[in-house]
Amino acid sequence: MSPCPKSDVRIVIIDDNAGSVELMASALAGEGVDIVTSTDPEDGLDLIFQGHPQIVITDLVMPKLTGMQILERVMEFDPAIDVILMTAHYSTESAVEAIKKGATDYLNKPVSVSAIRERTKALIAQARQGLRASELERELLEASRFQGLIGRSPKMLDMFSAVRRVAPHYRSLLITGQTGTGKDLVARAVHQLSPASSGNFVVVNCSAVVETLFESELFGHVKGSFTGADRDKVGLVEHASRGTLFLDEIGDMPLSTQAKLLRVLQNQEVQRVGSLMPHKVDVRVVAATNKNLRSAIAERAFREDLYYRLTMVEVHIPSLSERLEDLPLLTHHFLERFSHQFSKPLCSVTRRAQIMLSRHAWPGNIRELENVIGHACMIVMGDTIDVMDLPEYLRTGGHADCVPAHAAVTDAIPTSSSLEENERLLVIGALEHAKGNQSEAARLLRIGRDALRYKMKKFNLA
Repeated sequence: MSPCPKSDVRIVIIDDNAGSVELMASALAGEGVDIVTSTDPEDGLDLIFQGHPQIVITDLVMPKLTGMQILERVMEFDPAIDVILMTAHYSTESAVEAIKKGATDYLNKPVSVSAIRERTKALIAQARQGLRASELERELLEASRFQGLIGRSPKMLDMFSAVRRVAPHYRSLLITGQTGTGKDLVARAVHQLSPASSGNFVVVNCSAVVETLFESELFGHVKGSFTGADRDKVGLVEHASRGTLFLDEIGDMPLSTQAKLLRVLQNQEVQRVGSLMPHKVDVRVVAATNKNLRSAIAERAFREDLYYRLTMVEVHIPSLSERLEDLPLLTHHFLERFSHQFSKPLCSVTRRAQIMLSRHAWPGNIRELENVIGHACMIVMGDTIDVMDLPEYLRTGGHADCVPAHAAVTDAIPTSSSLEENERLLVIGALEHAKGNQSEAARLLRIGRDALRYKMKKFNLA
């Protein structure tokens, strides 16, 4: 993952008066503070979009863009940024309006050095706490990894503990949980911690195998045992000998095959289709299902004796809705993964986007979260994921009040499977939405004007 360009507290100062800018910069200069200034409000806005500061100090009355317009655009970009407005034309009405729109403070010019230092001291300390929190989050993520799994919630820690205890001893094991919770990852964790870790880990998706071929695939066959059997074939059970056989979605296994699997578990031997001689195997079996097997037994769709053989040890994976305290860790994990995959220096998720993620029910569990963050990482043009970068169904799922007005830009753009083509379509859509105004289009995309011009040249849109 590319390093995020926010190793220090960053302050952007915008004022069309060069003397005022110099005074502010001098007053706030200090160790651990990176100060960037501009006397052009449009260039200053670019600095905010590119550098993602924690604090913005801006004059209210300026040509091209007013301080109030800068405040509005900063709040659209990231409402966590603290914005201080300064003006020589103070009025109670404009102060109230600024605070309502999200300003942290509203100062009357001329501002003394002591006053600006006092007002920013607490904000700098708060920003440093935020940066430290991000570092701790990365450290916590590393500490929360367990054999490819991630979690610090009580239910996940209990599950990790159960896996550690049973892995050295189990011969058969059942993993239960909803679709998308990561049953395959738990199966691999059990295998890696077992004495069979040096052997094969063989996966069988029971819902994907044709019923008529199930026994041949699982147990093998001998030459001539049926039409097309022109040679002996080793089944997957034998292939997993001295290792682990993972039977995913075992609730979909045909009853006739279940009986033969029971023999494997009881006697550690397998009989190929068409053969009279059994073969000894040494295999550990991990099964997984998202179904209620007790209900399947009542409906005579699953063998009761096989169920009890498998459930000598049972590990249940909680749904994502049962472990929402793990959501920030999982989000950060996928952010790191897709940042590397897409070669984009992605750093964080805005507070309002985190709120939207936390309000979702996550019926698709971890797999759905992975898809959501992958979508956002592909769409986002800056280094921070915001509400507008999340899939439309999340933004319109009962939380329409959280959606910024310019989210329509991404909604109106058809997407393709190509990352570069999606980027081209986003640039075109933003330019059309802004009626050709490059500054406005850059604002919608949350990038600088120079970056927009580079992309227009790259995609031959000049």
